[in-house]
Amino acid sequence: MSHTTTPLPQHSLLTTAELDTLLATYRKTGKSIVLTQGSFDMVHIGHARYLEKAKTHGDILIVGVDSDEKIKHRKGPNRPVVPQDERLEMLAYLKPVDHVVLKELSSPKWELISAIRPDVLIATSETYTKEQLQQLKKFCKKIVVLKPMATTSTSAKIRRVQIGIAKDMGNKLAQKLVITIEEVLDEFKRQ
Repeated sequence: MSHTTTPLPQHSLLTTAELDTLLATYRKTGKSIVLTQGSFDMVHIGHARYLEKAKTHGDILIVGVDSDEKIKHRKGPNRPVVPQDERLEMLAYLKPVDHVVLKELSSPKWELISAIRPDVLIATSETYTKEQLQQLKKFCKKIVVLKPMATTSTSAKIRRVQIGIAKDMGNKLAQKLVITIEEVLDEFKRQ
């Protein structure tokens, strides 16, 4: 069975080379640029609410998306759950998102922020330290820190599934162990 890729909405996925020209056009027409970044693994309602809120801070919302390699480096070998091509496509279809840009592991720290120099940078309280927020002010006119917009994160949901699987496995193993012990005891009694 072959996999066919549905094209992203026109001009949604940007390369860094396309970024400069597009930003100049937006700025020439007076559009304010909002930037946010993240993994966006297993896109959920918290992500959707976050992006909706981010869009209220300007005209154009650009979303930097961490590459698979970058997420593996930060979160471990079993992440991301959803491959980068699918995450990019999913985000491109969300109403508040105007453009998505892939962020590679090899990219220098804050490269996208310094390249875009957004009017507004949207972050969460877990994204940057207070010192980092101070440093980022040299690239951004304004920084808005949003609170989490869902009761659980993707990582928490994954942990909950893993715990459930571990409990199920533990119960099944315990049952099998009891049966095996009973069989061994029965065999011992017959001897």
